[in-house]
Amino acid sequence: MPILFVAIAIPELVRDHLALVQGGIPGARWEQRDKLHLTLRYIGDVDGGLAKRITDALPDVGGQAFTLQLAGVGHFPPRGRPRTVWVGVEDPEPLQALHERIERRLARLDLEPEGRKYAPHVTIARLRDAPERRVAEFIAHHALLRPADFAVTRFGLYSSVRGPGGSKYRLEASYELDP
Repeated sequence: MPILFVAIAIPELVRDHLALVQGGIPGARWEQRDKLHLTLRYIGDVDGGLAKRITDALPDVGGQAFTLQLAGVGHFPPRGRPRTVWVGVEDPEPLQALHERIERRLARLDLEPEGRKYAPHVTIARLRDAPERRVAEFIAHHALLRPADFAVTRFGLYSSVRGPGGSKYRLEASYELDP
C-alpha cells in the first residue's frame, strides 16, 4: 500500500539555496534536494480504492495561486530533544487556507483529520542524537534565512515508497490553483 501526502513542490532555485545551508550538525541526516517539499496534508497508508477516491476529490479544492516566502529555521519538537530541523514560512495564511480546503475535501471521504495543528514548514534534516548545542548554533546562524520567494500555482498528491536507500517520492497527480 502506498503512503500518500499532499504537498507543494519547491522550485529548483530554492532547493539549491536550502542545500547550501545543510551541514554543521553531527548526527543530522540532511534531506536530499529532490525530496524537499512543503507538506499540506499527510494521509498515510491507503489502499488502491481510497487512493483513487482521493485523487478524484482533490481537483475540487480550488483556491487562488499565491506567492510563498520561506523564512527562518527551527526544530521539532519545540521543547525537548530536537528530532527535525525545518525552514519556516513567512506568511502561513494562504497555506493554512489551502490546508483547510484540502482537509474538508478529505473529510468527505471519511478520512480522519490529522490530529495536530498544521505548522507549514520544509523539513531539511532529521536528527539522531544530535548535540543540542550544535542544533541551537545552526538555528541562530540561519535565523535570517530567506531564499527567493516563488509562486505557488499548483499542489500535488505524492506517494512515498520505502526502499533500501530511503523513501522515494513520486508525483501521482497535480492540481492547479486559480491564477
